[in-house]
Amino acid sequence: DHRDLHLSIRRQRQMCIRDRCGLGPMAGQAHHFRQYAPIKIKYAIKRYTDEVNRLYGVMNKQLKKNEFLAGRYSIADMACWGWIIPWKNQGQKISDFPHLKRWFEQVGQRPAVIKGFAAGKEMRKQLLSENTKEAKKAKSILFNQRSR
Repeated sequence: DHRDLHLSIRRQRQMCIRDRCGLGPMAGQAHHFRQYAPIKIKYAIKRYTDEVNRLYGVMNKQLKKNEFLAGRYSIADMACWGWIIPWKNQGQKISDFPHLKRWFEQVGQRPAVIKGFAAGKEMRKQLLSENTKEAKKAKSILFNQRSR
């Protein structure tokens, strides 16, 4: 039905916007302050860890009502799934979010997701090993840049 398709597209957009404006940036900050920052700043660690927890809760509520974030499998699931992979490094307990956990495991079993994750893992291993020129270049791009 045309109305169902329109609603699905609208939900996908909402979830992608939530990912781009919420989950991605907040999880990225949590990773930075929890893992990479040369100085551990308790306030920043708590702030971003708690915000990721809140966003996991939002997703958990959405997934309590729906099998997937926008109702059916979509770009919204693809965009958000990768941010849940390092839940431990974000200071979260996936078991606190049973619907998010179910979704995370379900999406992670899809053949294309398995294939894509394996390819990304191999690329990361090759490019970011600690003692390579590529790793140093990647870190210089990721950290401490200013406008030129």
